[in-house]
Amino acid sequence: MTLADCDRVSEIRVRGWQTAYRGLMPQPYLDGLDAREDAERRRALFLRAPDTMVNLVAQDDGGRVVGWACHGPYRDGERHTEDAELYAIYVDAGRVGTGVGHALLQESIRRCTAAGHERMLLWVLKDNARARRFYERAGFTADGAEEASEVDGVAVPEVRYARALAG
Repeated sequence: MTLADCDRVSEIRVRGWQTAYRGLMPQPYLDGLDAREDAERRRALFLRAPDTMVNLVAQDDGGRVVGWACHGPYRDGERHTEDAELYAIYVDAGRVGTGVGHALLQESIRRCTAAGHERMLLWVLKDNARARRFYERAGFTADGAEEASEVDGVAVPEVRYARALAG
């Protein structure tokens, strides 16, 4: 990913939230998401991101960004552990189901394995059945950890998934 990709990544990310989380988060919250504001935050994050954070993009044959994934060390509060974490993965709504997400996930897994991580962890909304199936098909399993999140006063629980990485 380059700084120039931030606008497109934010567009994909915001539309991804609005599509994937419909019915799982308050609709006024989702409707209020703004890709321009997200792009500003994304640029700031990109510029100050540590070397351990990896942002990947998938592009179509014309060079247009059609997906984004971000991974790095697992965050346990303020502490980073030896495990890897998939922080985010989003695919353009028109490309969902075409293998873009799978390719991004596999590249993140490959890079984390090469970096010597023994496990990759990720958090997913408990009621996001489609995302959970996606991760389960890729060899991730829920490990029993749950986190209580709240969006605009509505409980939005998350579950943690884990996958061993080949050594």
